[in-house]
Amino acid sequence: MTTAPSLVSHAERTITGIFRGPGFHWVGDGFRVSNYFPSGNPFGQRISPFILFDYHAPYTHPATNQRDRGVGPHPHRGFETVTLAWEGSVAHHDSAGNAGVIGPGDVQWMTAGAGILHKEYHEADYARRGGPMHIAQIWVNLPGAHKMTTPAYQGIVDADIPRVTLPDDGGYVRVVAGEYQGVKGAAHTFTRLNMLDIFVRAKGHAEFAFPAHENVGLMVLSGAITINGQTAARAHDFVLFDNAGEQIVVEASEDAHLLMLTGEPIDEPVVQYGPFVMNSEQEIRQAIVDFNAGKFGRMED
Repeated sequence: MTTAPSLVSHAERTITGIFRGPGFHWVGDGFRVSNYFPSGNPFGQRISPFILFDYHAPYTHPATNQRDRGVGPHPHRGFETVTLAWEGSVAHHDSAGNAGVIGPGDVQWMTAGAGILHKEYHEADYARRGGPMHIAQIWVNLPGAHKMTTPAYQGIVDADIPRVTLPDDGGYVRVVAGEYQGVKGAAHTFTRLNMLDIFVRAKGHAEFAFPAHENVGLMVLSGAITINGQTAARAHDFVLFDNAGEQIVVEASEDAHLLMLTGEPIDEPVVQYGPFVMNSEQEIRQAIVDFNAGKFGRMED
């Protein structure tokens, strides 16, 4: 009797652990999120260059005529905010003059850089209708050489995000940033990273390989999977991988939606004070001075 060959080579990547987010809390009056890190799980440099992951699991917001339900003007410096929408519709505008709406499948990638004010809120038509919202926001650190870069905005619509079909029509991977199977992602990034939005059908599989020194995390948004033939993970699990081995094989026991975050770690000090992420306390103090002096621009509520 012969044994079927394993999909995983000897260089499979091992797993540090599987983590759950803490309870949900409200950000402003429009976003019900669980903060997987840094407050929920202090991964630190183990997940660099990513520094925050807020997950707004599917939640039905009631219809309202309230104006700008969400988060009012607030500052950022030293990193990027990335918002992915799967359900619902979120509007944005900032002190650099950028504005946009992201709906299902769209991504908003904002580079705060030297400093910006922005607000995020339910898009007006969506707010009047109400309905389900399913989004995630990720903060991506910038290396010291780029922390004071000019603020920028990338509004990436679903149609502009490349897709790679999985073997045997087992699903597909949307390449938001980085590269998968030779297909380059839609977003410009300052450091080497991958952000992959993955849909695997029941009994389908997806294979990945990343250099061992790069950090890797996998969020299970829905469904159930087995990783490298042995470790099970289910909806709302965050899988943190070791820096050992390279290959990862995901097999779905039911339809699964996953978000994979990988990247070259930024080997620099990280000092965070609320919405400012810099390399030193002195830089944080300067950010506060600059914000109070109006150097991040102006916005109306």
